[in-house]
Amino acid sequence: MSDASSRRHVRGWGALSLAVGAVLVSTAAQSPADPDAGSFAAPEPTALVTVDGCSAAGGLCSAPRRTVELRGGRVLTGEAVTLGDQVSGPVELALRTPGVLADVTVTDQRGRRVAGVPSIDGTRWTSAAPLTAGARYAARLVVERAGAQGRDRHVARLDLRTVAAPAGERLTVTFGPDDGGTYGVGQPVTAELSHPVPADESQARRVVERALLVRTEPHVEGAWYWVDSDTLHYRPRGYWPARTTVRVRSALDGARVIGGLYGGRSRPVTFTTGARIEAVTDVSALTTTVFRDGEPLRTFPVTTGKAGYRTRGGTKVVLGKEPLVRMRGDSIGIARGNSDYFDLKVRWATRVTWSGEYLHAAPWSLDAQGSENVSHGCTGMSTEDAAWLFSTVREGDLVRVVNGYGELMTPFDNGFGDWNLSWPEWRRGSAFASGTAAPRSGSAGAALRPTL
Repeated sequence: MSDASSRRHVRGWGALSLAVGAVLVSTAAQSPADPDAGSFAAPEPTALVTVDGCSAAGGLCSAPRRTVELRGGRVLTGEAVTLGDQVSGPVELALRTPGVLADVTVTDQRGRRVAGVPSIDGTRWTSAAPLTAGARYAARLVVERAGAQGRDRHVARLDLRTVAAPAGERLTVTFGPDDGGTYGVGQPVTAELSHPVPADESQARRVVERALLVRTEPHVEGAWYWVDSDTLHYRPRGYWPARTTVRVRSALDGARVIGGLYGGRSRPVTFTTGARIEAVTDVSALTTTVFRDGEPLRTFPVTTGKAGYRTRGGTKVVLGKEPLVRMRGDSIGIARGNSDYFDLKVRWATRVTWSGEYLHAAPWSLDAQGSENVSHGCTGMSTEDAAWLFSTVREGDLVRVVNGYGELMTPFDNGFGDWNLSWPEWRRGSAFASGTAAPRSGSAGAALRPTL
């Protein structure tokens, strides 16, 4: 390996990004005069395309730099470039001579466009995700630069090929929520990985996160958060806008994640959000008000958790609805014979935590509703109000508890408390952040507190 090659390196465990630099030059010589035309022919443009698999990483490089010469008139072409398994990450096309890339289009063999982002100065384009192994891509570059007659434009075409991934296990992703559904504006996107990616493998996490693509209509700013080694959540900065279409897919197929582990095919998910439904329980006022798109629909009296069983505060998300559920104290650690033990069949139960916190009908506490907190942690109301709430909300709708005395709903260990992290805290959970935010968490006892 030459000195120049030895200086090229990849960070961590391998080279996971690809840079393709496009250098356009012109021949200095002019053709002799054409006696018929009485003029000189224009110089033939030449493009030198450098394929470099190590420009965005560190460590020793195993993918040598390669250069392809493209020739032609207004359209420059050349031989195809085969990309090895060590350069299966994102592609960067960079113009090294004066001018800008006025347009870049990269398509796969089925004609589908590869998403990418141009640089601010217009000299580079970077794909949004790794390339698929064992595939062919066509790159079309429109290069614009100053010429004798003003702006000079040339089109360069380059064929890229990737080698097939070796046989072995594949990292796949299962996305949530279910495909094709309509959910509330608080519903996070979840990604469950088939293989764990440890926190100390930061480069591998970046490869995975970069390839988990979320597209929305309208556009919404959002980010992924690594909950643990095999789970990620995605949410916007604020709640989803009402009536948004969310499309989620993995571009990991064929991409090398770490060592001999490559990405496999994963099923995409598309869902929409409905109206913004928000149920706000004011613990001190002992009322719940339900809003649709900011307008109040209904306010009714409730009772929440008494001392020792305070209802969790903060923002929760509806996890599901059960028209009839049996609730028993021993299922959450209250022994039979204890004065707090219960065994009840509960109607119109809207679940907000996995440990069993609901908003539900509580006809036994009608006298206390609106005047006293007597429950074991749930929000109780009349059967009529519970049935109305049950028919009004859907999975993903927001439930906020304000002016209370309980601990804050934890982000990830007992439902979807994602919205209880600030946006800066959420961003620190990304593999591209300088540090990872430690989720706020309650005690195990708080997560398993009684639910009525």
